[in-house]
Amino acid sequence: MTWTSAFGRACGWLLQKIVNGLALSRISPNTLTFIGLIINIVAAFFFGYARRANADRMFLYAGLVIIGAGLFDMVDGRVARQTNQVSVFGAFFDSVIDRYSDVALFFGLLVFYARGNRFFYVFLAAFVMTASLMVSYTRARAEALIGQCKVGFMERPERIVLIILGALFNHWGTMAPALWVLAVLSTITVIHRIRFTYLETERRKLQPTT
Repeated sequence: MTWTSAFGRACGWLLQKIVNGLALSRISPNTLTFIGLIINIVAAFFFGYARRANADRMFLYAGLVIIGAGLFDMVDGRVARQTNQVSVFGAFFDSVIDRYSDVALFFGLLVFYARGNRFFYVFLAAFVMTASLMVSYTRARAEALIGQCKVGFMERPERIVLIILGALFNHWGTMAPALWVLAVLSTITVIHRIRFTYLETERRKLQPTT
């Protein structure tokens, strides 16, 4: 067994213990989802209240808080399955809350750059916020038409990882490159999904009807 597989097993064991404890508490999975949003809003406040003098420390706090929010994002579905509380509304609610969490984080960054008069990065943060929403929107609209559209790389987990890395290592100026990567790859993902949906709808038009 390699050390990476051992680490993965240990993390999986710990995560399952957390899920077991939450399942025993009978807490609603939707409540866990909402708690994750509140924690992300706290991270957004750390971003927004940062100044040049303390930005590294505040971004570090924000990154750690986002990791904490990610824990709730990982366990809500598991708790729902373990306690037989899986529902269509729960999946819908989780998706909606994820969008609010994304917007909160990018809005916090937007406020930080605005307070520092870094207007180009205000625009960049706003663009990334819009692009991240469009990644989710194009999938939702496509799947309403063609059933499945999972193409593209820049899904929410990848976005969150990049934000966390940018926040934790902001001392070395990593947040700006992280935003650039998010902007480019999110846009490519949106274009990929538009193209995929177009080709799929055209293919279905050519299929003979029975």
